[in-house]
Amino acid sequence: MTRTILTYGLISGVIIILGMIATIVFSAQHSLWLGYLIMLVGLSAILLAIKSHRDRALGGVIKFWPAFLVGLGVAVVAGIAYVAIWEAYLAITHYRFMDEYTASILASKKAEGLSGAAYAKLAAEMAEMRKSYANPLYRMPMTFIEIFPVGLLVALVSAALVRNPRFLPAKTSVASR
Repeated sequence: MTRTILTYGLISGVIIILGMIATIVFSAQHSLWLGYLIMLVGLSAILLAIKSHRDRALGGVIKFWPAFLVGLGVAVVAGIAYVAIWEAYLAITHYRFMDEYTASILASKKAEGLSGAAYAKLAAEMAEMRKSYANPLYRMPMTFIEIFPVGLLVALVSAALVRNPRFLPAKTSVASR
């Protein structure tokens, strides 16, 4: 079970963070919906992990709680991989992400016509956010919290689905028929 959790968790984390980094590098627009779509695609490994564990280790039958624990384990490993790779990306790019992000937010709000006290307030909030984000004890849990609730939801749904042995049944070989 541990091997399944680690394998699928790492695959999930790598898919998600590479998708996120690709959108940052190749796109001027950072869409919240695209980010969650990438997370859902990567976290679909939870469903595959539960099914794999059910079919290979348990003979095609699994109860909800063991299925949920496998899914939860994959979500935790994916979250840790996501944080680790994000931290590596930040280090490689000399931690410019938050500076560029806050500058783009301020520029877009200014282009929309925000000015005066409202703009000054937003600039102060963004400066505070940039300062907080510089602290790894703030940044790393925040990064983990970006992905983990999605993984928790996918684990719940996947466990509910895969506990039914008729859902994506195990393939039987010709010799066992």
